[in-house]
Amino acid sequence: MSFTATTDTIVAVATAPRRGGIGIVRISGPDVRRIGEALLAKPLPPPRSASVAKFHDDQDIPLDEGIALFFIAPHSYTGEDVLELQAHGGPIILEALVSRAVSLGARRAAAGEFTQRAFLNDKLDLAQAEAVADLIDAGSIAAARAAMRSLQGDFSKQVHTLVEKVIELRTWVEAAIDFPEEEVDFLADQALTDRFTALREQFKSVLQGARRGRVLRDGMTVVITGRPNAGKSSLLNALAGHEAAIVTPIAGTTRDVLHEYVSIDGMPVHIADTAGLRDSSDVVEIEGIRRAQLAMQDADRVLFVVDADADPDAAAFLAEKIQLPANVPVTVVFNKIDKLERKDAFQNDERAVSPGSDALGANAALWVSAMTGAGLAELREHLKTSMNFDSNQSGVVSARARHVEALQSAERHTDEAVRQLKESRAGELVAEELRAAQEALGEITGEFCAEDLLGRIFGSFCIGK
Repeated sequence: MSFTATTDTIVAVATAPRRGGIGIVRISGPDVRRIGEALLAKPLPPPRSASVAKFHDDQDIPLDEGIALFFIAPHSYTGEDVLELQAHGGPIILEALVSRAVSLGARRAAAGEFTQRAFLNDKLDLAQAEAVADLIDAGSIAAARAAMRSLQGDFSKQVHTLVEKVIELRTWVEAAIDFPEEEVDFLADQALTDRFTALREQFKSVLQGARRGRVLRDGMTVVITGRPNAGKSSLLNALAGHEAAIVTPIAGTTRDVLHEYVSIDGMPVHIADTAGLRDSSDVVEIEGIRRAQLAMQDADRVLFVVDADADPDAAAFLAEKIQLPANVPVTVVFNKIDKLERKDAFQNDERAVSPGSDALGANAALWVSAMTGAGLAELREHLKTSMNFDSNQSGVVSARARHVEALQSAERHTDEAVRQLKESRAGELVAEELRAAQEALGEITGEFCAEDLLGRIFGSFCIGK
């Protein structure tokens, strides 16, 4: 996708590609007025005024009748002249209108090109543009509200505040470099140290909010694994609230990775149920185990399910631990507690709140029954806590992994600037770290951004947006 100046006019269907009561065709660019008047066979309606109109083909025969809305530049979504035709939502009609606009000189829009033009015409910054896609793709009301806050500029304001503070520090440091003959050592000034301290605290606050927003947008990926017949598929069904996986007494029922989506108090959770880990000569089962291992590598957390009745000391976990990725946290889930002989003593059993064996080390452990639901509330709370997810999402903004990475990069450069200030008083090195921090922050809003990154971002949008 090229990001050069736009001189052409684009057209696309802006509504979902299926049959519906209403469908919208959007046209944007310098030739909107000419193309629109040919389509309507009359002058365009006054800007921002809905007008009933017939939409004509190249033989001046009406294709459809609907509503025409004209937005004059720069007071439109893209910042260009925009015409929206609200027609009946049949795919044939909408395609006929798009084809007619193309025959009049428009071209079909690329994915995300309308929002790309809004970005290029300074109607939105990059974080706001991404929030448009996040709002469309929101998986919960909480995620939609967070995306709306980012679209309204809340997240961008937080980033711009950080940028302003970094610029203030750069000005201070570079002034000290430019005027070395001054008797006062500006780099030793306590006020400069205090400003760095305040900036680092603000970084922590914005990063914490961005991480919460990233979880709200992207969710958590959980992979359920363990030995065959430990109750992995039953646990998936219990968390999903319906029979998502086939459950049988036959070991090795699950062969492929089964995916399910659930929401825990507004936190999206992508759960993958996998083939049981064991030595096998079955070609299909071996492939299932390989896919399970690949899925675990991309997980935020692995739930290793153990049969609490048959294996209370988690021998299966200890035996299969070598197959688990070293960099992914694991929770050992002791399942089937409903089968324990001493059910009356379970609530007083220390194993209900602590690892079943010292050999589990730092791995968390929980006791549940996928059959009765016992312990599932604690498991859900554990998953939220492990992602630092707060059910109270007031004020949370939508954020992406790249935003978090950029903030972390800017924070590291700021920390390095502080280190250089303390250890060497090398103003040039401090200034360079602050410049790098500012550039990292600029990647979030698009002030500093490589064209290939912009192409990936807007290329992920739907056509017509």
